[in-house]
Order: sequence, then structure tokens, then C-alpha cells
Amino acid sequence: MDHMGTQIADIDRMPRGGPRASCLDRLLETDRLEYLDRDSEGDAAMEARKRSVVRALERTGEFFGHHDKFAEIALAEIADVPDPKVLELGAGHGGLSRRLLDAHPTAEVTVTDIDETSVAAMAEGELGHHRRARVQIMDATAIDAPDGAFDLAVFALSFHHLSPSQAARAISEGTRVAGTLLIVDLPRPPAPLHVMRLLTMLPFAPFVPFVHDGVISSLRTYSPSALRALAAHADPTIEVELRGGVLSEQIVLARRTAA
Repeated sequence: MDHMGTQIADIDRMPRGGPRASCLDRLLETDRLEYLDRDSEGDAAMEARKRSVVRALERTGEFFGHHDKFAEIALAEIADVPDPKVLELGAGHGGLSRRLLDAHPTAEVTVTDIDETSVAAMAEGELGHHRRARVQIMDATAIDAPDGAFDLAVFALSFHHLSPSQAARAISEGTRVAGTLLIVDLPRPPAPLHVMRLLTMLPFAPFVPFVHDGVISSLRTYSPSALRALAAHADPTIEVELRGGVLSEQIVLARRTAA
């Protein structure tokens, strides 16, 4: 297990590359919002961009097997639980929750997102009619559930949308309501490789909403050292286990331990 015992007083000043990020890595971040994070009320064009990004995320998740891969990781964490209760945060399109329900015959899944349109779309689809699923609006930084209500909380490919202070609160809340918090997010590669990857994406960003959001996501993703710092800031009793993260997705398992 990896754990950082020192807390950062002003966590929002921490670079996405972590407390000791290089000068170049500190330049490779942005406060610019993805289309998914922008208010589209009354703006039909913006709402269309947001929906196109959600559809693209669902399609790429299917094509590259992300839903199956992430479901397998989640299922391993609840393998010994007879009737597990799972919370998905930032679900977006609900592809991961559908996989979990298909793969586990007794799991109960609460599928959530902070975006009302996404929640409405999931509620109107398969998840909204599944007897073991509940779809609702929920803020990952202020989870409306009692302590220990879930066996597992899952936050897949959405954690980077949060500012550092929000991310720390999400870790605190996720480990409060669930025995284990599983975070899956994009990797933050070493700075030179990061620059090369961005150069291949930037020409398409002004024209393709999915690529536009992908560029910003890349710049807002947290490094392993940043994730450790966020957990330590959330609560010194939270321990994190990190896997992958160089070229493949970062896998974070966070749990509370005795003080």
C-alpha cells in the first residue's frame, strides 16, 4: 500500500502532476472546462456537443472493452460478498453499471451522475427499468448515503473533472460510504511523452468535441503522487493502492484503516 502522511495546506494549489511535479509537467495542465463540465441550459449547441461526447465515450468504451475491463476489476473487489451493494459515481452513460449487473446475479447498483440530462437518459433506458438498479442525481463530493452503505464505490474515467479540493472530498466521501473506493482514470504520462501525445490531438480538437474534451482531460488528469497527496489530504487514515498509470489506465483502490 502507498500512503503519504503529510497534508498540503492549500490543496487547490497542488499541480496535477503532484507536489514535486517538474516545471514542464506544471505547464501541462489547464483550468479550461471540457464540454461535459459546461452549463448548457438554454444552449442547444452546447448540449449537442455534450451529448456527442457522452455517445463517443460509450462507443469507445464498447470498442476497446473498457466497460468489461473495469467491471472485471470491480467484481474482483466484491467477489467474496454474497449480495454486494455498488455505487457508481460519475456514470455518464451507465455502461459500466450495465456490465456489473449482467455479470453479477445479485449485485444491487446505484447509478449516479451530477448531470441531470445524463441521469434522465440512463433512467429512460435499460438501467431505469432494471430491478436491481437505481438511477439518481448525486454529487460525488457530497454523497447522500449513510456511512458504510455500499460495499464498493466506483468512479471510472471521471475523476479528473474534479478540482483538487473536490477530488479530496470525493475520496473522503467514497471511502466513508463504501468499504472500498475504486477510481479508474486516464494515465498522466511523463511530461515529454505527454507533449507528444497532445501534439497528435490538438489539430482535431477545434472540430471534434470528443477530441476537444480528450485534450483537456489529459491536462487535468492526476499523477500517482497527486493521487496519494489527495488521499492524505482527505484523511490520514485512508490508504491507497495504485496500479498501472504510465500508458494504461490508472487504477486506484482507497480504503480507510484504523487511525
